[in-house]
Amino acid sequence: MKKLFLYVILVLFFFNIKFVNAENIRHAYFAGGCFWCMEESFEKASGIQEVISGYSGGKLPNPTYKEVTYKNTGHFETVKIIYDQSEINFEHLLNLYWSNIDPFDAAGQFCDKGPSYRTVIFYQNNLQKQLIEKSINKIEKKFDEKKVVTFVRKFEKFYPAENYHQDYYQKNFINYLMYKKACGREEQLKRIKKN
Repeated sequence: MKKLFLYVILVLFFFNIKFVNAENIRHAYFAGGCFWCMEESFEKASGIQEVISGYSGGKLPNPTYKEVTYKNTGHFETVKIIYDQSEINFEHLLNLYWSNIDPFDAAGQFCDKGPSYRTVIFYQNNLQKQLIEKSINKIEKKFDEKKVVTFVRKFEKFYPAENYHQDYYQKNFINYLMYKKACGREEQLKRIKKN
């Protein structure tokens, strides 16, 4: 029995396995243009358990990518962020979000244009809504009162995207890098940060 206990401790140590307290797990929902890029941005942060690509904001149940992109469903490409609030809080998620989008583009994000690619932060309670509004005011002041066009909406429902969209940036790394480069995402983000 002692050997088994020692073995379990060694495995946990070497593989850096953490026990997650379910009471600390929370969800947040952000639309920031291409959900592949949003996945990559958030999954790099400590305290993030998982990021799921999907659709939110519209009324059509169980929408497909084609419906969201080419029809008037009201949905946005959205990521569901599952995070441990003992390691990362909603304010930190907001900061990550703002550093990975163009908050002044009302037509979409970077090379992706159209209603489904516009930016939205979905709030689940009044505290989140207040934090979002405070962060928007801060950005507008930083950029000489330039208007942030990111929507602030009450969260209602999230629909996971098709399997081939999940972890696309990892499973299709070369294609993803070519898309991201062609889209000019990083260059535009650098230009925004310089201002």
